[in-house]
Amino acid sequence: MTKFYSPGLILILCTLFLTSCSKDNSEDDVTGYDQTVTSRASYEYSALEVEILEDLNIYRKANGLSELLPLAEGSVESEDHNYYMIDAGAVSHDNFSDRASYLMNAVGASKVGENVGYGYRTSEAVINAWLKSRGHKDNIEGNYTHFGISVRQDAEGKNYFTNIFVKK
Repeated sequence: MTKFYSPGLILILCTLFLTSCSKDNSEDDVTGYDQTVTSRASYEYSALEVEILEDLNIYRKANGLSELLPLAEGSVESEDHNYYMIDAGAVSHDNFSDRASYLMNAVGASKVGENVGYGYRTSEAVINAWLKSRGHKDNIEGNYTHFGISVRQDAEGKNYFTNIFVKK
């Protein structure tokens, strides 16, 4: 037996199913640039981390650059990367695009840069090393508004550094 459905019934069903998930207006669109942060990251800075943040801002100010604001989300990403480097036993920028993408979506960053280091014992030592490297110096002197820092030690007591720069 063949069932017959009237065109009107099919049209009503299609209209119901095809419009039930539509957006009411364009304000519902979400991109990486207009997301609202619903939970704030928190980060407790060590004395060495605070010293690095302060020394970087002293350097920037002395060179006519604006001071950068600490960004907990950047420090959390820096900390995660330090643990990654410690586990790998090597200093790297591995997965930088993932960190940058996360910060673009989570805090609305339009630009992200990163400095890493290993083995230095003081803020002065790691910053001087970064300033001797063109790419690291470019990040320190770059057009950024915020930064995050993390310093973590491996089992032998060697420091790993990750400094993330963000422009919002």
